[in-house]
Amino acid sequence: MRCHLVSSRWGVDVGDQKPHPLTVGMIVPSGGPEADYYGFEEAAAGRLRFYLTISRVGGDPGNDHDPESLKQTARTDWLVEAAARLGGFRLDAIEWACTSGSFVLGRRFAEEQTAVLHEASGIVAGSTSLAFASACAAIGAKRVAVLATYPRVVTGLFLDFLAEFGLVATEVRSLDLPSGWEAARLSEEYIDEQVAALPIVGADAVLIPDTALPTFRFIERLERRTGLPVLTANAVTVWDALRLAGASWTVPGYGLLLSGS
Repeated sequence: MRCHLVSSRWGVDVGDQKPHPLTVGMIVPSGGPEADYYGFEEAAAGRLRFYLTISRVGGDPGNDHDPESLKQTARTDWLVEAAARLGGFRLDAIEWACTSGSFVLGRRFAEEQTAVLHEASGIVAGSTSLAFASACAAIGAKRVAVLATYPRVVTGLFLDFLAEFGLVATEVRSLDLPSGWEAARLSEEYIDEQVAALPIVGADAVLIPDTALPTFRFIERLERRTGLPVLTANAVTVWDALRLAGASWTVPGYGLLLSGS
């Protein structure tokens, strides 16, 4: 984690009269999303700074997509513990940057996670799963095709979560990976093939959950292939962070959601 103390929110710092970026704390459960987040930060050209902190993960590195492991990953005390390590920074927002660790126990618990983070830190908080629902609402998507890295039972929990927001899955493909570490190693070509094989007739958008899967390099290519908005876990997480932090700008090159198109 990079240590760059900021003394104010987006505005001016006493003495140098230079604008400071929006600052967002990202609580992540494992590796995978770093290139997406830091690459986007660079593309934002000084308007944004991410601070990453690691939260504990249930199970072991080989089975962290197991439902019982995910229930441990979802523990609010572990999230608060991770958020406390960001206490030296003045943040505009905090994101629990994990899809499965925020949907595994349903909508009410996902909302409890962000409420607990807000209460503990005094900072507005969001999560990846809630961001999926908000992003779908923002683009008017009600019927979605889903490509999930998870085992089928966990993919089913994600579909149940979406249903709590009135979202209907038109087609679903599970890649049956037992761990986020395996998802992080998937190639762009493999994801291309899986999306190409996903029936999308009748869908308003394509959803690809799992923050461990880096996607920013090829979101736009997938959107050209499908003709639909492609909402990936890291894209909705960053979009939600910017929304909560009050950003009034967008960044081109990262898909319809983040470009504001």
